[in-house]
Amino acid sequence: MTRAAAWVDDPFAEAVRTGRGPLWLLRGDGGRIRLDIERWCAPAAGADLGLLQRCTRLATPVLDLGCGPGRLVTALLELGVPTLGVDITAAAVARTRRLGGPALSRSVFDRLPAEGRWGGALLADGNLGIGGDPAALLRRGAELLAPGGVLLVEVEPRDADERCTVRVEGPDGRLGPPFEWARLGADAAARRARATGLAELERWTSHGRSFLALRKAFRMR
Repeated sequence: MTRAAAWVDDPFAEAVRTGRGPLWLLRGDGGRIRLDIERWCAPAAGADLGLLQRCTRLATPVLDLGCGPGRLVTALLELGVPTLGVDITAAAVARTRRLGGPALSRSVFDRLPAEGRWGGALLADGNLGIGGDPAALLRRGAELLAPGGVLLVEVEPRDADERCTVRVEGPDGRLGPPFEWARLGADAAARRARATGLAELERWTSHGRSFLALRKAFRMR
């Protein structure tokens, strides 16, 4: 029997196919974190627009790490920005491709095209939590960028610095397998970024969401 994989064999994949929730991350202590699946499956809007604008100005071409249903990939392509999405969930990759966006079904830690040559990379929609080790994920983001490239990261709107074990919970109460997740606010994310050679370029808040722009040094020490 094969082992179920988070985001692949759980309610998230079904929600991506239908474009509907509700969907939560269920913590070990019983707390819930709402996943905004309907927004992810809708066209880019609201705070997305500031993120897209910064991509066109600071970071091109763009690698969308954990692209989900593909709204940012397709929006960037419409703006003329070469973009590639990466996601481990086959349903998310398929939806992105149906929208006309190129996407690969891989982990962000797998070998990816043009490593070290991307002008920008995105970690939006809570994807800084991938793997439960933000420091490792930020290092990986830095590896993928060209010198001077920019990593655009969505962070928690409030102070946070935690790692936890969670499961995806669907509207019928069905649970996916447990996995490690992390939640960081801007200060905690900026501290970890500095240790990877990423310098804070900007932080901003829009429509209740918060972001950091992190630049890779033109010359690494």
